[in-house]
Formats: sequence, structure tokens, C-alpha cells
Amino acid sequence: MLASCARLLRAVSKRDLKISGPEDIMRVAVIAVGRLKQGPERELADRYFERFSEAGGKLGFRGLSVYEVAESRARDTATRMTEEAAAISVHIPEKSILVALDERGQNLESTVFARHLGRWRDEGAGHTIFVIGGADGLSPELRRKAKLAIAFGSATWPHQMVRVMLLEQLYRAATILAGHPYHRA
Repeated sequence: MLASCARLLRAVSKRDLKISGPEDIMRVAVIAVGRLKQGPERELADRYFERFSEAGGKLGFRGLSVYEVAESRARDTATRMTEEAAAISVHIPEKSILVALDERGQNLESTVFARHLGRWRDEGAGHTIFVIGGADGLSPELRRKAKLAIAFGSATWPHQMVRVMLLEQLYRAATILAGHPYHRA
């Protein structure tokens, strides 16, 4: 364990990052309402999950977790949103940075998204949690708790596609932070 931490720290210091020790490594998680079924969306999500896990590990991101919570079957919207928020909240550690994927959120350039992620890591945030709501969106309570709300344009996207786009942006952010040529803008 200590040898692997030392290798990680040597790799990180070569890139002049501000990480000084294992306590500065940040966990990243995606919590999504609904299941991503087998098919092209699942394949793309898995591909970007693996790419971020590999690239992010070299940059001080201690793994990527994806939690799927069941869609509420309640009849009214408010109850559905409340039940889904409760299921999401179970997976959010205290003092986490919460990022809401919300159609009313900011449209961020990829480099700005990467800077947010890098800054939170450098400031010693233990966890950054991205939440994707169900068909009704996120509860107002979760949106209020979010440090940042982001959108992928003004269009409404199926939450399966939002998950794929988020995982791609996480991978892209890692390549931007590493100076890798994947991002060419």
C-alpha cells in the first residue's frame, strides 16, 4: 500500500500538481436515478468510466463510483422527488461537494469544468458527488445543497445520455488536467 502511494505521489509530482499526500486524494461519485440497461449507452458509460478511473488515478482522484438508485413509483411528483432525494442522500458523505445535473444549471466549457474539479481536489475535498435526477428532476432540497449546478445545454436530455455525457466530461477533465491532447479546443 505504501509503495503504491509513493508511486502515485511521484507520478503526480512530475506534473507539478499541488498534491502533497494521500489525504489530498479525492473520491468522485455519480449518483443517478434509474438503471442504465445493456446497450450502446451502457457500453459508452463503461468506456468513459474505465478511462477516467485510469487517468484520474494518476492525478489524485481516488476512484470513481457510480450508484444507481431506483425510480420512485409514487403517484405524485412531489412524493417521487422526495423519495428519490432520500435514496440519493444515503450515498452522499458529509462535507462532500455536491454537483447537481440540472437543466437550469450553468453551461460550462470543458476547461472550466476541469478547473473546478482540479481546484476541489487541490483544496482537499474528500468527495465530489455528481447527482442526476429522475424524470421529474432533482428535489429543490438537493438543488439547494449543490455547490454547483450544471447543464449540458438548454435541451432536455434523457438521464441515460446525461450519465454518458457526464462520464465523458469527467474523463475529458482528467485529460485537460494532465495536459493530454484528447481535448483539442
